[in-house]
Amino acid sequence: MCGIVGYIGKRDVAPLLLEGLQRLEYRGYDSAGIVVTSPKTAGLKMVKAKGRVRDLEARVPARFKGTTGIAHTRWATHGAPSDINAHPHMSADNKVAVVHNGIIDNASELRRKLEADGVVFLSETDTEVLTHLIARSQADTLEEKVRQALRIVEGTYGIAVMHADFTDRIVVARNGSPVVLGIGEKEMFVASDIAALVTHTRQIVTLDDGEMATLKADDFRTYTTEGTRTTAEPTTVEWEAASYDMGGHDTYMHKEIHEQADAVDRVLRGRIDDRFSTVRLGGLNLDAREARQIRRVKILGCGTSYHAGMIGAQMIEELARIPADAEPASEFRYRNAVVDPDTLYVAVSQSGETYDVLAAVQELKRKGARVLGVVNVVGSAIAREADGGIYVHAGPEVCVVSTKCFTNTTVAFALLALHLGRTRDLSVRDGKRIIEGLRRLPGQISAIMKQEEEIKQLAGQFTEARSMLFIGRVRGYPVAREASLKLKEVSYIHAEAYPASELKHGPLALIEPALPTVAIVPDDDLLEKNRAALEEIKARSGRILAVAHQEQEKADQTIIVPKNEDELDPILMGIPLQLLAYHTALALGRDIDKPRNLAKSVTVE
Repeated sequence: MCGIVGYIGKRDVAPLLLEGLQRLEYRGYDSAGIVVTSPKTAGLKMVKAKGRVRDLEARVPARFKGTTGIAHTRWATHGAPSDINAHPHMSADNKVAVVHNGIIDNASELRRKLEADGVVFLSETDTEVLTHLIARSQADTLEEKVRQALRIVEGTYGIAVMHADFTDRIVVARNGSPVVLGIGEKEMFVASDIAALVTHTRQIVTLDDGEMATLKADDFRTYTTEGTRTTAEPTTVEWEAASYDMGGHDTYMHKEIHEQADAVDRVLRGRIDDRFSTVRLGGLNLDAREARQIRRVKILGCGTSYHAGMIGAQMIEELARIPADAEPASEFRYRNAVVDPDTLYVAVSQSGETYDVLAAVQELKRKGARVLGVVNVVGSAIAREADGGIYVHAGPEVCVVSTKCFTNTTVAFALLALHLGRTRDLSVRDGKRIIEGLRRLPGQISAIMKQEEEIKQLAGQFTEARSMLFIGRVRGYPVAREASLKLKEVSYIHAEAYPASELKHGPLALIEPALPTVAIVPDDDLLEKNRAALEEIKARSGRILAVAHQEQEKADQTIIVPKNEDELDPILMGIPLQLLAYHTALALGRDIDKPRNLAKSVTVE
């Protein structure tokens, strides 16, 4: 969940690395560090700082020159944020520097052995173990030193290593944490995310697990941790540097909420087949006969992706009439689930690198399951591991909390549900109805955005709340789950989501004027049931904000959302609640793009 950036070439490296760290700060922001060298410089020079990248930048001296360097922005796992625990970590002789994403599972055992041999540790981190192992290796090459260290460690890593005796190279390796190479003109880059690279190159190589690379200014080579050469062909990334700018908005979250109409248009573009009232999803690698043999769909994701999967499961059941459910990948991978050959498994991840989801995919593949990926990042680990999938084309999402990627993922599930439905028993008429609904989505999202000022005024009423309740029934329940998560993540107000039908089975005990309730009330066949839940809350003096297609008499306020097809309504109903969470957090003075204790790409357990 941390950020790595490295460079080797002829340019002054420190400003370049600091710029890269700024672009990666959403991956971790409790401390940062940088180390540089050059063929003309004696040794490695390092600066580290607790806090944000700007705190590190303030410490970098004017004469901090070099043409090779690695840098890191950290999200703490082992050891509290501090100057000492910040990466890079340097060996006692100041010859080896390492930056690391991931967790070394046997770090405690290795640390005890190294301390018994006289090694003195300065930090509390697991990464420092790697540094000392590499430094103590008697191998003749930096590649072999790193390889020997990696044979001993257990766990996940994305690492970049520099050595004072080998200033012409950076050695990197991957196992479970992303490592991306950027190919320039007589210069090479490395990062944990293409966001740090697109300013300088759009030619990238993504390492696989168990793969290493040596970067020199004019060349690179890839090989396995066992030393076997691998073939890596650069690919061109579609995102440009401008995609990572704020575009006149005060925060990335605000920008990304407002990008949703265009993002949804992208995920639909070129995929609708009017002739047969279906969609074209060639990336599924699933022909009609195979699609008809599916007996169940299991969707796996974490956090927001899990909630998108809950909406997706409902759409698949409704449109394709295939039993479907969603489950947190972090639970699925540990419960020794029965893997059914007639089940289609769908792994959902914005980054395509979420460790719990990736580990579930790998376990499923080991057991012979068919797995599809629904991801945003082309060439990501889950995209490569899966048998096929759907790219959601949301564009770069920089804010830690997900908004546009969540919406695009739900639209991608609507496409999948329509595709599966039309291979089975969904009529041409219903297929046409859903397609017309999908085409209305971008315009309806734009209409919701025009209510922002009204939603901002509503948000001011909730800044004093210590807790909030979100409720919804069937289609509305996953929307309530995601809305409560958004509020928690970005405003730090405690929030809980319950099925509206469960109110009388416990949560009604909490209802009082000080506990506001947000109710998802779509105009569907459960409208009267949802109104009955509002009656129950109002009878107990509860405050209600409804998100609905028409004014709700029992609600104190109602946010009106444009009506679409019943199956597609959940895609729209969560969007005003993104704005509510945003403006509540803004009024409370929160660090909206970088909420405390969270990071964007969760590549550790």
